[in-house]
Amino acid sequence: MALTAIGLCSRALLKIGATAITAFDEGSAEAELASALYGPARDALLSANPWSFATLQATLPRLAAGPLADYAHAYQLPLDFLRALGAGGAGRGRGLEYRIAGRTLQADGETVVLTYIGRPAEEDFPPFFDQALIARLAAEFCIPLTENSSRAEALQRLAEQEFRRARMIDGQQDSQPGFTDFTLIEARRR
Repeated sequence: MALTAIGLCSRALLKIGATAITAFDEGSAEAELASALYGPARDALLSANPWSFATLQATLPRLAAGPLADYAHAYQLPLDFLRALGAGGAGRGRGLEYRIAGRTLQADGETVVLTYIGRPAEEDFPPFFDQALIARLAAEFCIPLTENSSRAEALQRLAEQEFRRARMIDGQQDSQPGFTDFTLIEARRR
């Protein structure tokens, strides 16, 4: 079953013995805390790994005003952009030298295809990521709601274990990239 932001927060609250919420604006201390901490915790966890379900590609629109120095063009980053994984020219998502400056990508290429970590809808999170996020949220919610630092430390360790587990599962979902240009192999073929 796909979870919403409220569902993820409610499960985290239940893990620490707090009351589940039905909306971020319901007026309870739990709802206020969840509303304040959910977005940053979600984005931090999404940004911490090149998750396959959050990896996207986009051809970036070039901005009229270019950068002041170093690169010829500036491009607008996508609205859901969290972290760059690579950039390339037409038909490639890597191989282009670039720099992220504010909300723009600067590069010399005429067209830029950006491979990046974006912010998918919560309903698109796989179960292994749900569990890692719930554990992270429980650790974040613990001190403000329970004032129990030893319990918060235990929840933080659990969150790290869930993060490692989720990374391992996600990493097994596709083939790993091999060497695309390795001069020693080319030299042996001659």
